[in-house]
Amino acid sequence: MKLIIGLGNPGSKYELTRHNIGFIVLDFFASFLNIKFSEGKGDWLEAKGKIGSEDVYLIKPTTYMNNSGIAVAEFIERHEAELTEITEEIDLKDILIVVDDFQIPIGMIRVRKNGSDGGHNGLASIIYHLESDEFPRMRIGIGKEVVPSKEEFIDFVLGIFEKEEIEILKKMMPFYIDCMKSFVTDGLTKTMNNYNKIFI
Repeated sequence: MKLIIGLGNPGSKYELTRHNIGFIVLDFFASFLNIKFSEGKGDWLEAKGKIGSEDVYLIKPTTYMNNSGIAVAEFIERHEAELTEITEEIDLKDILIVVDDFQIPIGMIRVRKNGSDGGHNGLASIIYHLESDEFPRMRIGIGKEVVPSKEEFIDFVLGIFEKEEIEILKKMMPFYIDCMKSFVTDGLTKTMNNYNKIFI
């Protein structure tokens, strides 16, 4: 079983903001898998599908970005509780967090097997509530040539994608989908080798 979690903020106000690229990418991946999101048993939307013989859960926390870890931890706890009869647990290495990164350029993907939050509040919340940073993450570049200053980055990530950026994202979407699919079918090492680069 694989668990892929896209981070973002719920509501139309945030729908096309840079900070919501995790939600946007998961919506496209759900369409690719021909599955639909529905309300979960907590503060998240979920969709379940299969890639080959592997069960894949897609999760979009609805707690707002800074509290993403609450929903992630609760989903894992509930899921494991329902599977106690077969003692199946979710291994952290089978979780992929899909998240924006303004420090790398748009058109770039960076997959890592673990690490710090890198200043990202959504990742920080997940690390806190899982009490571990030993989970893979797929950082999606949303940055420009000039990295926003500390005073500017909040307005930048909560800003709406510009027309030119949207065109790049449209071209990148097949690569995002292939990267997530590779995580499920090929494993993390091969995915990092093939997708840690600038595509556009």
